[in-house]
Amino acid sequence: MEQRTHERIAPHLCGRPVELGAGRARVVLETTREMAADAQGLVHGGFTFGLADYAAMLAVNEPTVVLASAQVKFLGPVVAGDRVEAEAAVERSEGRRRWIRVVVRRDGTPVLEGELLAAVLDRHILSAT
Repeated sequence: MEQRTHERIAPHLCGRPVELGAGRARVVLETTREMAADAQGLVHGGFTFGLADYAAMLAVNEPTVVLASAQVKFLGPVVAGDRVEAEAAVERSEGRRRWIRVVVRRDGTPVLEGELLAAVLDRHILSAT
């Protein structure tokens, strides 16, 4: 399946798609020292969330999809150098809204899980009205 959204995402920041299908996506992120929030190498949660968000947008895979809201739980730490993988699946569609379930894992163990709500707009969110 062809990627139709978020084509310019930097893979070193948000991950690299490894699987893309109807209503689902899998994205891998190799974390780096630059993502660490402290001297012990704890990766800032924003990078883990960014990976989850990117996977969710790819699961919807519409050019004008945007994130509307998210409810996530951080279940464990990510350390610089870890490889993390997000799996996202659209669980429900209603009109323009899509509810996506996302799980991010490190070595098979969940470190983030949640439900993201996306909206598919008629045109790009930055387009003039």
